Amino acid sequence: MKYTEGNAAELKDKFWHALGHSSFVMLQLDADAESGAPMTASLDKDAHHAIWFFTRKDNRFAALGPVTANYESKGHDLFARFSGTLVEETSRERLDKQWSNMTEAWFPGGKDDPNLLFVRMNLGDASIWSGELGVLGTAKMFMGIDVRDEVKGSFAETTL
Repeated sequence: MKYTEGNAAELKDKFWHALGHSSFVMLQLDADAESGAPMTASLDKDAHHAIWFFTRKDNRFAALGPVTANYESKGHDLFARFSGTLVEETSRERLDKQWSNMTEAWFPGGKDDPNLLFVRMNLGDASIWSGELGVLGTAKMFMGIDVRDEVKGSFAETTL
C-alpha cells in the first residue's frame, strides 16, 4: 500500500471501535467541493467493507459516486480520512437491518418515505491517526517536552 508507520490492523480496529461509539463523519462528494456535510454512518459490525447512510433523493449525495469522509473520535484521540464510492443500496433486507428510531426522526414517512434514498459507501483507502498520548505524554506536551517518540506507530495508510 502506501506509507505505514504503525500497525495498520490495530489502527483499523481502533477506527471501527471509535466509529461505533460516535458515528458522525464529514462526507463530501469528490466531484462537488461544496457538498461536505455531517452524516451519520450506519454500521454493521460484520461488514467492515461498507458504511450505509440514509439521505434524501433531493440531497447532493443523491448524485452518488466517489466520496471522501473525515472522522474525529468523540475523545479526539483518533482521526481518519477515508475514501469510497456511494452507490444506491437496493436491498430491503439491508434497509430493515440498518433502520433505527434516530433514522425515522428524519423520515416521517418511515421506510417507505418517497424521498428516502438509502446509500452504501463501498470503502477504499484510509489514513488513520491515533492521537493517544497517555497521561505522561500529555504532561510532556504541556511542558514543551518532545513527544515524537510517544506518537511513533500512530499512523497508517491502509485499505478499509
